Amino acid sequence: MTDPEILKREIKILVFDQYGTVVDMQKGLTEIATPFLKEKGWEGNPHSFVTWWRRTHFENSMIDALCDRGHTPYRQIGHRAVSVVMDRAGIKYTQDEVQWLVSEIEKLKPFPDVIEALGQLREGGYQLAILSNGDPDMLANAGPHIGFPFDHVISVEAAGYFKPHWATYATACDITGFDRTSCLFVANHEFDCVGAKSFGMRSAFIDRRKRPFGAWPEQPDLIVENFKELADTMCG
Repeated sequence: MTDPEILKREIKILVFDQYGTVVDMQKGLTEIATPFLKEKGWEGNPHSFVTWWRRTHFENSMIDALCDRGHTPYRQIGHRAVSVVMDRAGIKYTQDEVQWLVSEIEKLKPFPDVIEALGQLREGGYQLAILSNGDPDMLANAGPHIGFPFDHVISVEAAGYFKPHWATYATACDITGFDRTSCLFVANHEFDCVGAKSFGMRSAFIDRRKRPFGAWPEQPDLIVENFKELADTMCG
């Protein structure tokens, strides 16, 4: 890891993943899916349903980026993912129900420690940005539910690829006006930290789930438990 004093001297902007890093995606979607699945008479674990949903969505977005045949909207990838998971679970559904479930992503709330920590980071002089796989309108709709005015909210649609394609991080640099070495990318997923670091950004891994970081050459510059520790480290 990198000496925090070096990061504090060189970092000018923190760029955050949104889904699962700023907002609590697993908990929020499980709370939404539980009554829906109960009404459908499905006796499985709603938490597992959401995990299947998210994993399928991630796999499909990676396929989309690797095929390099034009960017498919996040929402459309989501519709496909939810449909196949409901097929897998043997749940009868309508397309309206699929669209409703995916739309609920826009209403997810931030983790409890996020807003105060973001305020501390802003007071510390850093610019703050979002770089998300979400569609531009989904991110705009999510803003009031998060409740924090970021300096930039960037969709990968501008790059034409899903993260962790290098073009997404390059686009964030272009839009914010900061060199990659001045950016600290913050995520709670390994793939995003590796992607940002391989592009040349610094990275911070939010280890909420207490999971080891893989043996990648692109190790994070910081590993912290939550946003509070991130803010304390960068502003201390």
